[in-house]
Amino acid sequence: MNRRPARPTASLPADPAETIRRLVEGTLPDPDGGPALAVPTRAVVVADSLAGDEADLVAALGPFRSPAVVSDRVTHEVMGARIERALSRLGRVTGIVLPADAHPDDATAERVRRAAAGADVLVAVGSGTINDLCKYAAARDGKTCAVFATAPSMNGFTSVNAAITVAGHKKSLPAVAPAGVFVELGVLAKAPARMIRAGLGDSLCRPTAQADWLLSHLLLGTPYREAPFALLAADEPALVEEAGALVAGDLRAMERLVRTLILSGFGMTLAGGSHPASQGEHLISHYAEMMGDPAWPATLHGEQIGVTTLTMARLQERMLDGGPPRLGATRATEADLVAHFGPELGAACRDAFAPKRLDAARAESLSARLAAAWPAIQARIARAMRPAHAIERALEAAGAPVAPAGLGWTAGFYRDAVLHARFIRDRFTFLDLADDGGRLAALGPAARRCARWPTFPPRSGGRCASC
Repeated sequence: MNRRPARPTASLPADPAETIRRLVEGTLPDPDGGPALAVPTRAVVVADSLAGDEADLVAALGPFRSPAVVSDRVTHEVMGARIERALSRLGRVTGIVLPADAHPDDATAERVRRAAAGADVLVAVGSGTINDLCKYAAARDGKTCAVFATAPSMNGFTSVNAAITVAGHKKSLPAVAPAGVFVELGVLAKAPARMIRAGLGDSLCRPTAQADWLLSHLLLGTPYREAPFALLAADEPALVEEAGALVAGDLRAMERLVRTLILSGFGMTLAGGSHPASQGEHLISHYAEMMGDPAWPATLHGEQIGVTTLTMARLQERMLDGGPPRLGATRATEADLVAHFGPELGAACRDAFAPKRLDAARAESLSARLAAAWPAIQARIARAMRPAHAIERALEAAGAPVAPAGLGWTAGFYRDAVLHARFIRDRFTFLDLADDGGRLAALGPAARRCARWPTFPPRSGGRCASC
């Protein structure tokens, strides 16, 4: 990535389907002014139905003789058994059916690798967990993988990273992009409504992720690209305005969501990491997954991201509405992190957070930079944002949770998540700006008496916007 984004020199096609086609071909103009964009995925097929074409789609990716089809008990019934039968004409099929509650962790990935030891291609039939396990296992063994989606629940189908939990710490690990991504809209439209809402939630974080990444770029000089966000611009307005159509079975609305998820994954590939789609909102969600009570009701990742995106959108709006924050040395010590997260996770968080830790001299230097450039920073980030109320309206239209209570999380736990999420990764976000600026904890004086905090940050006087 360039350290500073080049001046845009080309616009993208008005038709997002054409954008995907040219991106896969390697002929898409780079909005950042570089060479034509290209991705490692060789085929993307989105159609109302793929019935009868399954084997031909996989065969076009290479001469495979021993495919392994990986599903779980639910996706095997929805589509996995059908894919296994179809691919049997390519050669000997190994069917790997995981439990319905399989987790994307290192132990499960090793189970997939062992079961697929004799396979020359891994074919994932599923969404988040199955896709990540196959991409990661294929990367470990130097194999090709492909995916038949069964639900529009996340944006990682086409990315070159996988969210894998290692020793209790959720990490983004190197993976291979699927050589082929195959989406049957009729199947996705029949997915559980919660999974459709989860895909919407994962898509709606574009503005908060972009704002966080821009902040890091403008303040710290972090590498940044506009291309991942330009890919999403054509579909995003209609996706937000017509979110309710997704859960009503509208195939064209589903097609918009699918394109957004696919292009978001490609954006991560172009950026060389998950930066365009995973910032402060994902840190809060990851904290909840790491530290939450296992007895609480299970939630989907995208459902969480919808709620945490609202939190970040409101935090960003509040931080940008006023003068530049003055930063101080980071108050949390290494001992504090170990005490909060426990010995093992605390040590991992200590190491991950170390590059962001501010001493007095660095805090003073960054404060001076903020003071000098704040109007320009405000204006640049504001252009990337979408109003928090518009995000909330889209989630409500689809029936998705909009507050921590809707996920079964207590207000106290969510306050802890917001206050401590920044310590689990080295990405600099508005959580860091607010905390090192002495403002993050100040947003929560009503936390103990308002279950919606900080989805609705308190106004002055300690009352929240909904009280």
